[in-house]
Amino acid sequence: MTISRFGRQQFRIMLVLWERGRATAREITEALNREEPIAHSTVQTLLRQLEKKGAITHDMEDRTFIFRPLRNQDTARGNATRNVLDRLFDGSPAELIWHLLEHEEITPEEREEIRAIVQELVKKSEKKRRKRRKEE
Repeated sequence: MTISRFGRQQFRIMLVLWERGRATAREITEALNREEPIAHSTVQTLLRQLEKKGAITHDMEDRTFIFRPLRNQDTARGNATRNVLDRLFDGSPAELIWHLLEHEEITPEEREEIRAIVQELVKKSEKKRRKRRKEE
């Protein structure tokens, strides 16, 4: 199950569950309504759909369903990112980054943060490479 397979409202529900770990349908409805109105019956329908997709499950406590995610947010993000890379950028992270830098409004501070992240990842990669060479 990937984020890209969640509808917008399903994704909003997943965000609530990832943040809380577990919640009732009523708690989810209340959390979602703080940002944008949604009917409780709609939330219940979406929860059933998410269960069918294998994204969430529920436990019973005093005749109340308590919902919880079956996958963590990092796994879902990773799967969705891979899906976007494969479908839109021929599997190339460089093409995705190029597109973001070229077409999205990125502040100078964000550009600096991206540069620092890339430099840190290069350093880590070099350390791993040196370590493997020593072990060989």
